[in-house]
Amino acid sequence: MNNPYFDLLMWARGPGFDIALTIMVGGILLRVVEILVLGRKRDLATAKGSPVGQGVKTIFTRSFPRKGLVPFAPITYIGGYIFHIGFAIAFLFLGAHIALIDGLLGLSWPAANRAIVESATALAVIALFALLYTRITDPVRRALSTFGDYLVWLLSLLPLVLGYVAVNKLFGDPTLMMALHILSAEALMVAFPFTKLMHAVTFLMARYYNGSIQGRKGAES
Repeated sequence: MNNPYFDLLMWARGPGFDIALTIMVGGILLRVVEILVLGRKRDLATAKGSPVGQGVKTIFTRSFPRKGLVPFAPITYIGGYIFHIGFAIAFLFLGAHIALIDGLLGLSWPAANRAIVESATALAVIALFALLYTRITDPVRRALSTFGDYLVWLLSLLPLVLGYVAVNKLFGDPTLMMALHILSAEALMVAFPFTKLMHAVTFLMARYYNGSIQGRKGAES
């Protein structure tokens, strides 16, 4: 190939992806084992309710904001939902991504219309900038923010933007843009187990844990 970026693209699609996937899967397993090994002290008190039932219930109820909270932070709540849903659509319903998942896990499903995927991508990017705005302008959020929070924001943004640019060939060399898109996704994969991105896995465990504690006490979570 005469394209000077072809080798970079092939490395990103081959060895680079394998390295990133190994680090991500290994890191996730390590973190989950670490959480499970820590455990918790056995509660010897008589259960006043159903810890299992309340734990499962909390997994679902915590997916929605409590009544009256959205007006206090509309950008945080609405922007958060838009970003997560948009990112999920872009990742799970683009044909090329489905082919990748099929190659790894043997699972596939129909791809969404390209216009839907691109619209979801654009909305996710807009939501990310809205969330960044609230983080910077709100004194409390700004004080609580760490370097890791801004790193996660950037790592979440780059695959969306670079993927959109690469697919639509908006500017730059298409081969380079695609390579950068894949590399940015791999950077996200490497950082996943070691940053707050890990909440995509541990939120189920955390919600069940908190709900089961309250359920055992006979309280709502």
